[in-house]
Amino acid sequence: MLFEIIGIGNKKFEPAKQQLELIQKHRVFSGGQRHYELVKHLLPHEHEWILIKAPLESLFESYQNTDETILVFASGDPLFYGISNTLQTKYPGAQINTYPYFNAIQLLIHRININSNQLKTISVHGRSWQALDEVLIQQESLIGVLTDAEKSPPAIAKRLLDYGYDNYSICIGEDLEGEHEQVRQMDLREASLQIFHPLNCVILQKKAHRDISFGVEDDLFEGLSGRPNMITKMPVRLCTLHALALQSKTVLYDIGFCTGSLSIEAKLRFPQLVVHAFEKRTECMQLMQNNRRKFGAVGINVHLGDIFEFDFTSINKPDAVFIGGHGGRLNELMHKIDQYISTGGIIVMNAVQQNSIDEFIATATALNWKLIEPLKLKVNSHNEITILKAIKN
Repeated sequence: MLFEIIGIGNKKFEPAKQQLELIQKHRVFSGGQRHYELVKHLLPHEHEWILIKAPLESLFESYQNTDETILVFASGDPLFYGISNTLQTKYPGAQINTYPYFNAIQLLIHRININSNQLKTISVHGRSWQALDEVLIQQESLIGVLTDAEKSPPAIAKRLLDYGYDNYSICIGEDLEGEHEQVRQMDLREASLQIFHPLNCVILQKKAHRDISFGVEDDLFEGLSGRPNMITKMPVRLCTLHALALQSKTVLYDIGFCTGSLSIEAKLRFPQLVVHAFEKRTECMQLMQNNRRKFGAVGINVHLGDIFEFDFTSINKPDAVFIGGHGGRLNELMHKIDQYISTGGIIVMNAVQQNSIDEFIATATALNWKLIEPLKLKVNSHNEITILKAIKN
């Protein structure tokens, strides 16, 4: 298969000589309806147009039924979250020639005339918030965001405000190169209340650095009423994160999150991590909500209810699991974890009682997990904690 892919702007297309020659040599073209309106004056009278729209399976079927070279028109740079990347993935053996134009983020940078050396660009267009959450926690100085109808400029502004990232300003480029082009720079609160043209992109600029310490002090977390010690202590928390080896992991389950301290610390230190936090006690939901917003730990997935009734097949498989609570059913919980955790995945539990230590070791042995030598810690006058660790074979 051979694809020629031309990136165009948001205006009537006037091609360069090489591009015009390509157009004149071909009969089969493809692109969105908006692209067709911008290029139809250049197409030969006897042409075929394959419309790009969801579902893409129908598009791929049309491509595969075509025995001619297909010339595709795409917005901006087709190699920038675009159709060239999609086709490379779908047809790894195909020849794909790409002729790019400026992408929307580049156009907006040009409009506001700022240095883009530190620019970090991400897309939430048809995607989750994960990429935006990661760069926010990292506090990148300049962030370009490709938006969609749901993850719009107001939604982005509200997300930043909800998690305390008011140290950013926002610039919105609307209908760039179109007849309704507008560029607006404003603060997040103003942007959260505005309506914008559906064709838009965003630049976030950091105004000041938000200081979040490495190892959050325990008394900064909001805790259970009347139970101030019901939290994994900071030194134990950091040793636990070390035992979980999260620098090389992708998905963490925090079972029995209580205040959310371990999930929050994990997300702040390893923003690329997908975190699923589980808790049975309903009063802990508000604690998690308040604490993750206070510390800017955006992107933690919270599940409330009985862990033994939860369908793990509905979410990502873990390669790291922290057991913060088991309701006296540790053996049963470890057997359930064993069904879903990836081979080589790490399981860690902090225990005070000897019977819990013995049960963890016995169950891990029965499951053929590789046990790692326990680590014992005592923080001030609190009970000694044993950090138990095993690896799924």
